[in-house]
Amino acid sequence: MGVDKALLDVGQGALALHAVRLVAEVCETAALVGDPEKYGSLGFPVIPDNVPGFGPLGGIETALSRSAAEWNLIVACDMPLISVEIFERLFSSAPGFDCAVPRHANGLVEPLCAVYARGCHAAVAEALAAGVRRVTDGLRSLAVRYVQTGGEASFANLNTPEDVRKYRNG
Repeated sequence: MGVDKALLDVGQGALALHAVRLVAEVCETAALVGDPEKYGSLGFPVIPDNVPGFGPLGGIETALSRSAAEWNLIVACDMPLISVEIFERLFSSAPGFDCAVPRHANGLVEPLCAVYARGCHAAVAEALAAGVRRVTDGLRSLAVRYVQTGGEASFANLNTPEDVRKYRNG
């Protein structure tokens, strides 16, 4: 991407700020995981990574290790079309499982927009300690509820300058 996409403004303020504001609409507390020096100015608590450089699974581990909530909404910052309605559907689908993860008709899953029980922390930490880095691999020992959410468009990621250009041009 060439820039920190969490701080990239695509029309709603920094992507990270947009994501955390949406999370705050459905959760009692909302925080960012990352470098407090980079993201502290966004106005939400910033939790430093327990295991910097371990990618999204490390971020999930960090969030779960610091949470007091039974259920935790984990959302990547690069999905500007995600909605509160999706979050609510995930929360309502989670009881009885370790986590609720969106799955599209084509089988693609979205573990970076999912609801995790705080109790998942041990399994995620064990996966990291075993060298696992892919989020889906880190969830293998968990009881996952896959939730149909109605379409992939809401989960569109902005990973490249071309993705950003397409998003901005509608």
